[in-house]
Amino acid sequence: MTVAESIRHPTDRYVPIAEHGLIGDLRTAALVDTRGTIDWYCPVRFDAPSVFASILDADRGGSFRLTPEVPARTKQFYFPDTNILITRFFADDGVAEVQDFMPIVDDSREADRHRLIRRVLCVRGSLPFTARVAPRFDYGRQSHTVRTEKGLTIFESPELALALTSGVTVEVDGPDAVSTFKLVEGEAAVFALDRIGGTVQPRHCPQTEAEELFDATVRYWRRWLAQSRYRGRWREMVHRSALTLKLLTYAPTGAIVAAPTTSLPEQIGGERNWDYRYVWVRDAAFCIYALLRLGFTQEAEAFVRFLSEGITLGDGPGGPLQIMYGIDGRSEIPEQTLPHLEGHLGSSPVRVGNAAVHQLQLDIYGALVDSLYLYDKWGQPLSSDHWDAVCTLVGWVCDNWDRPDMSVWETRAGPQHFLYSQLMCWVAIERAMRIARHRGLPADMSRWSTARDDIYRRIMRCGWSPRRRAFVQREGEEVLDASLLMMPLSKFISPTDPKWLSTLDALGEELVADSLVYRYDPTVSPDGLRGEEGTFSICSFWYVEALSRAGRVDEARLAFEKMLTYANHVGLYAEEIGRTGEQIGNFPQAFTHLALISAAFNLDRALG
Repeated sequence: MTVAESIRHPTDRYVPIAEHGLIGDLRTAALVDTRGTIDWYCPVRFDAPSVFASILDADRGGSFRLTPEVPARTKQFYFPDTNILITRFFADDGVAEVQDFMPIVDDSREADRHRLIRRVLCVRGSLPFTARVAPRFDYGRQSHTVRTEKGLTIFESPELALALTSGVTVEVDGPDAVSTFKLVEGEAAVFALDRIGGTVQPRHCPQTEAEELFDATVRYWRRWLAQSRYRGRWREMVHRSALTLKLLTYAPTGAIVAAPTTSLPEQIGGERNWDYRYVWVRDAAFCIYALLRLGFTQEAEAFVRFLSEGITLGDGPGGPLQIMYGIDGRSEIPEQTLPHLEGHLGSSPVRVGNAAVHQLQLDIYGALVDSLYLYDKWGQPLSSDHWDAVCTLVGWVCDNWDRPDMSVWETRAGPQHFLYSQLMCWVAIERAMRIARHRGLPADMSRWSTARDDIYRRIMRCGWSPRRRAFVQREGEEVLDASLLMMPLSKFISPTDPKWLSTLDALGEELVADSLVYRYDPTVSPDGLRGEEGTFSICSFWYVEALSRAGRVDEARLAFEKMLTYANHVGLYAEEIGRTGEQIGNFPQAFTHLALISAAFNLDRALG
């Protein structure tokens, strides 16, 4: 990807969501903006309380700023084929860059030490810099002390301690640590922030060690990416998406978070702000598909292991499965608001946890069984325990597929009979039948086939609107919904069936704006929340795939190429794209990058 020059920001309080890159160590991640500030970081694990959250409150959130003291233009990019982020500064008197990374030398499975390293190098001339480390523990709710000890700066809160080591002089300034220094050509300075406590003692990070860790981290990412089998037209974007998905993986369990952030708004100033630092079951099929297609079998196996061993089937209101789980498999994710934080650009409330966890969303059963079907087909054969679990899930689906639910978009306007939910219940049963036939496994085929056929006939009878000449969002209404793009993708209907082609045309006319796809129109399909939202990037990639499968390959390619131009300067996507083209919602979002990979594969195949 061509390195894009970032827009010079005025002295405002917030940097746009898209003006960030992501670094991580397979346990947690941090956002670094194009001005050289880390404004989101939760030490140790993705869902831990933040210490840097100025992206959610510029005054109270905390940050790690490392910028020149003179005006400078910036460019931000990834070190090739890695997740090491470089922010370069161009000033009148010199050029310098900050290299941000979290070391990964052992797959990050040893949890004791978590280190965030920032290397500042002067490339030409000379530049003065200021560093300000301003942690605000527990989302800014806990106070902390600061002390210096043997050349280290120690920040201590009641529940967490961090140690800052630096190659330049650091002074305590109230609750913060500050350093002002000047580098000339060829000189460098290193800042390292460690989580300490227990068996982890503070220690320095000299230049030589930082260089060794940099080289080791480069080798790690390049070795990992070398496993990719993708050789298609959009290799750079597909590989950046793969690297992003790996960054969103929690190595101890194999779980993949939906996004590393919480409460980045779907509408600036609105209330559509959610915590995405958890594992959504519906991501499973897309995740397994993308990872196996690219050749990353170990990650696919780890995720299946998490789904099968980390999740306990229950008997709650949503049936045996919940729609989401913690990265450690926990089932309780209580939602609370943080009223002391103003939210990104004043978009409140800021939420942690997610109250949607106990919603009934029937589509997750199709997502999970489909993921296990793909794993059995392209990965390893399912174990007997896996098959027992599948039979339990499919038996429940046979008895409950016609219940009203909240469906894929997690609406908060009450349960409805959503077509997408019924579609994915059909997928759950149909994929289980495929596995049973392929492997000769025991199954109640008579019961399963009866339920499968009943769902098919119900969708064709009640989900089709003769007036709209299209399939619709839910029974009794004539609202269109982008989730219907999954009908041919899930093999429910032929991609060239006249009813589907008519639906595709209707979706294109009503929900598509210059290749960008809205998931539905909230003015005609109220979802229980105020305000508008942008186009959903995953839906835009679904649209590409539906077009290519329908034989409209030129349209699909144009739509895909247009979507690529909406990525940010380092190839990352948030959940949505706003009306003026800005990235909105949690960032980056795994679902979007999974859909990009799938769309690229299928479009490549269609183009020949």
